Amino acid sequence: MVGGQQNLYDAVRRTISLDTGDKHYELGAGPYPTIVMRPRGWHLDERHLLPIDGRPAVGALFDFGMYFFHNARELLERGSGPYLYLPKMESHLEARLWNDVFTHAQEALGIPQGSIRATVLIETIPAAFEMDEILWELRPHAAGLNAGRWDYLFSIIKYFRDAGPSFVLPDRASVTMTAPFMRAYTELLVATCHRRGAFAMGGMAAFIPSRRDPAVNEVALAKVREDKEREAGDGFDGSWVAHPDLVPVCREVFDAVLGDRPNQLDRLRPDVVVTADRLLDIAATPGSVTEAGLRNNVSVALQYIEAWLQGNGAVAINNLMEDAATAEISRSQIWQWVHQGVTLPDGTPITADLVRRIGDEELARLGSPERYKTARELFERVALADDFADFLTVPANELIDD
Repeated sequence: MVGGQQNLYDAVRRTISLDTGDKHYELGAGPYPTIVMRPRGWHLDERHLLPIDGRPAVGALFDFGMYFFHNARELLERGSGPYLYLPKMESHLEARLWNDVFTHAQEALGIPQGSIRATVLIETIPAAFEMDEILWELRPHAAGLNAGRWDYLFSIIKYFRDAGPSFVLPDRASVTMTAPFMRAYTELLVATCHRRGAFAMGGMAAFIPSRRDPAVNEVALAKVREDKEREAGDGFDGSWVAHPDLVPVCREVFDAVLGDRPNQLDRLRPDVVVTADRLLDIAATPGSVTEAGLRNNVSVALQYIEAWLQGNGAVAINNLMEDAATAEISRSQIWQWVHQGVTLPDGTPITADLVRRIGDEELARLGSPERYKTARELFERVALADDFADFLTVPANELIDD
C-alpha cells in the first residue's frame, strides 16, 4: 500500500518510472491521464498502523489520508484535483461519513471546500435503493455514480443466498446486462444521476484482446460494441474498459451518440420507472446452472486467489480480466448452489464433494497442484463452509499478513 502511495506521489508529479532490467518506462510528453484514486472499502483494516488505543486504522482512511495529504495541493496547482472512486458503499450513512471526512480534510489543510470530487460505485444491492440519498449526502463533493456490475452481482448473491430458488442465478456467463434486474439497475442509475446533475458512468468491459487469435477478438469485440451501444443509448455519460485496445471501440460508440456534447446530462429519462420488484426480479434471468459454469467458477476462483496471494489484484484468465469481484461471484455462487440444493441439467446435485472433485480435475489441468495448496484451502473455506464469509479478501488479508 505504501508502494502504491509512492507511485501516486510520483505520477502526480509526472516523475514516475519503472525499470524491469531489460526495459525502462517513463511518462512521455503528454497528454497525461487524470488520476482517480480508489481507497479501500470500509470493511478492511490497515493492521500495520495502530493510531488509536492500539486498534488497527481503517484502511479507507489510511488510503485517502495519505493521498490527500501528499497530493491535494499539488494536483490543484497542476489544474487537476483530488478525485476519488468510492467502492463497496451500502448506505447513505457511509456517504455522509465520507462527506464529513472530506470536509475535515480540506479544512485541516486549507484546501478550498469542494475541491474533492468523488464518484461512487453503486455495486451493492442496498446502495441501489439509496442512489438519491447517497448523492444528497455527498452533494458538495459528488461527481457521479458508476455501475459496478460485477460486484453488484456478488452483492445480489450474498444478500439473497438463503432466500430460496427464485434468487438463484444461473451460470455467471448467462447473466448479461440485458437481464431484467440488471436493466432496472442501470436505467435507474442514469435517471437518478441526471435528475441531480451528476454523471452516470457505465460498467467495465472485461474482455482482454488476444494478439494471437483474431477469431476470438472478432466475437468479443462485437459483444463489447453491443454493450457500449446499449450504455450510450441508455444515456450514460461515459464508460470504461479493462484494456487499452478496447478504448477505440468504446470511444467510437460514445462519440457517435454524443456528437459535440461532452455528456448526456440533458437526457433525464422520464420514461424510467423502476420499482423494488424490478430491482429484485432475479427469477426472470434466462439461463441455467451447468457443469461448465460450475467448473469455470471453480477454476477462476482457484487461479484468481493464487494470483491475489502473490500480489496481483487483477488477472487475465481466458481472455477476461478477473478481479476480486468475479472471484467473489464464483465462490458465492458455488456456496449458494450447494446450500440451495441446486442440480445440474442431468439431475446431478451440486455438493461439496462434487466441487472438490472438480477442483482436483481443474488443478490437474492447470498443473503444479502444490502451487495452489493455500489458494485451494482458502477457496474451500469461503465456498464450502457452513457459514458464509462476507468478503473473500478479509481472510485472504490475514494470510498475507501472517
